[in-house]
Formats: sequence, structure tokens, C-alpha cells
Amino acid sequence: MKLSEYFEQTKGLGVLATADAEGKVNVAIYARPHFLRQGDDSSCALIMSDRASHDNVQANPHAAYLFVEEGEDHAGKRLTLTLVGEETDIEKIQSIRRRSAPPVSEEGPKYLVHFRIDAVRPLLGAE
Repeated sequence: MKLSEYFEQTKGLGVLATADAEGKVNVAIYARPHFLRQGDDSSCALIMSDRASHDNVQANPHAAYLFVEEGEDHAGKRLTLTLVGEETDIEKIQSIRRRSAPPVSEEGPKYLVHFRIDAVRPLLGAE
């Protein structure tokens, strides 16, 4: 299954880990990544608020995204990511949202942050 199909069809919990320029780590709950170019599983985008995760990728472009599938199988994916760009088109951001964000996530500016996918690994083990 293509990575874009996996994230479109699979329910679960996503966690984004980032670090600032000094290496101070932040971890936050995130929705599933968006794959904006048909047939391209080498890049994805996340909708971000103006908070620590966004600040961190501006200072240090490397991030890790961990996704745990619903259920008890301990299945999921780990993505190693590198920032490649961002945009602030709120209409585009709203059009790709899969669901409403919690009220705390609605505050302040929004960014559609684009990442190159450097590696994909299973949730557990190495591949």
C-alpha cells in the first residue's frame, strides 16, 4: 500500500517530535500528514499553528513523526522528515483538513508546512 493511501485510510494517533537550534525537544499530538501531489509519497505536509513545533522547524528543519494505529496490534509508522517549505493560504489549509481542530488549535496563524520524507520505518523494530 502506498504511504499516501495508508494515511488516508488508517485511523490512529500522530505525534510530531521537533528540536530547536540548541537541541531542546518538543513533542506534540498531530493529525495524519497530507499528501498533496498525486502519486508522490516522497513528501507530505502538516497543518501547524504558531507554536513550539513550528518555531522549532524554522530553527532546525529536522523532525520525526510517529503514528500509532488504532487497535492493540502496536502497528504504525515512523517518518523522518526535513522541512522544505511552508505556505499560509488559509483557504487551502481549510480545504485539506479532514476534521475540525480542537478550539485550542484554532488560535493564531496557521501554516501548511511541507516536508521531504527521508525515511519510513515500522512503529516497532527496524526495516
